[in-house]
Amino acid sequence: MSKTRVLTGITTSGTPHLGNYVGAIRPAIAASRAPDAESFYFLADYHSLIKAQDPARTQRSTLEIAAAWLACGLDPDKVWFYRQSDVPEIPELTWLLTCVAGKGILNRAHAYKAAVDKNRAEGEDDDAGITAGLFMYPVLMAADILLFNAHKVPVGRDQVQHIEMARDFGQRFNHVYGDEYFVLPEAAVDDFVATLPGLDGRKMSKSYDNTIPMFAPRAELKKLIAGILTDSRMPGEPKDTEGSALFQFYQAFASKEQTAAFAQAFADGIGWGDAKQQLFERIDAEVAPLREKYEALMAKPDEIEAILRDGAARLRAAHATPALLRLREAVGLRDLSQAATVEAKSAKKAADATLPAFKQYRDADGKFYFKLVQGERVLLQSVGFASPRDAGQRIAAIKSGEIGDGASDFSLGEGVTDEDVNAALAAFVAAQLEGEAGKA
Repeated sequence: MSKTRVLTGITTSGTPHLGNYVGAIRPAIAASRAPDAESFYFLADYHSLIKAQDPARTQRSTLEIAAAWLACGLDPDKVWFYRQSDVPEIPELTWLLTCVAGKGILNRAHAYKAAVDKNRAEGEDDDAGITAGLFMYPVLMAADILLFNAHKVPVGRDQVQHIEMARDFGQRFNHVYGDEYFVLPEAAVDDFVATLPGLDGRKMSKSYDNTIPMFAPRAELKKLIAGILTDSRMPGEPKDTEGSALFQFYQAFASKEQTAAFAQAFADGIGWGDAKQQLFERIDAEVAPLREKYEALMAKPDEIEAILRDGAARLRAAHATPALLRLREAVGLRDLSQAATVEAKSAKKAADATLPAFKQYRDADGKFYFKLVQGERVLLQSVGFASPRDAGQRIAAIKSGEIGDGASDFSLGEGVTDEDVNAALAAFVAAQLEGEAGKA
């Protein structure tokens, strides 16, 4: 049984905090234990350079985040665990994708647009202070995903756009070079994964400087929790769980029964001091054993380095290097002494190209299209669809013979008749059946 490839990365631009733990690390490690999953976890140190240009901080953050994953139970013998910069095939693929990525799509990236809007609001030039790294961030992220043909990428809703871009770049590459080189990934958004508020009530984020370090010493953890923003209601007054940062924290670390009891305490008017003490004890009960493992790992950075290098070496041998060799061949970065062999392959490919084939792609208008081609001849051209799934479903229907009388969602190519399309579809089905028989 083939496994679903799931890929998760975390940027090495700061100390891991409780928001990272409940929103990414804890659910990712639980998912890695599923028998039908092949999991990829990486430290996105190239990504960190876009914002953090302090070498000591980058190094320290890489160590801290690697130790955090390992302390929380990630087993490097059962998953792919590696540092992004130890896999040179990733930046090489980034360039190959850059050469097919549409600039118009990159112009619409949320982070870039937000930076431009900020400049405009401050009366600056649109691109003042914006690096090419920030602009090209989605292409590097696409390379992270596409190199390993990941099927699913767990992300928050604010990151879904990046997965859509990875799909677009992969699809364009497949279309330009005429083969299914890349699996098109899907965003895995889990609305039930906890999102922690920060000390000030906003989303916990290094950007807001409102985080609680994941492995803060017990005394520091208690002090930070005591500083969580609450309202002015006194002990004995009922308190709302809705919108309460304190309650959200507790819910992320408690069972349903414990959460229900805490909600009742709110209704009964628990004092904020008592509520914060209960929250501290609940969080510390889960984090304390992990903290001990983390501190032991941090004392042995050479062991963490060896784990990361070993993970990258095995990953390159099994996946990255063979994949890049195939992609280099696809774009023409080839051994010149093998020209005769390449010509023979090209001739075979040209012969295969005379068979009818469906081509699915995304155009500059952002919509998804497909066409049925035979060699250079376009037999059938679709209208634009809102999503690749809609286009794929229509292709499947056509393949199964459900073309529809007077269909309005496609048009015939110039000089093409219904008989031409029916004959092409019959040839397509026959080729499919022949291929399946050859595999049997």
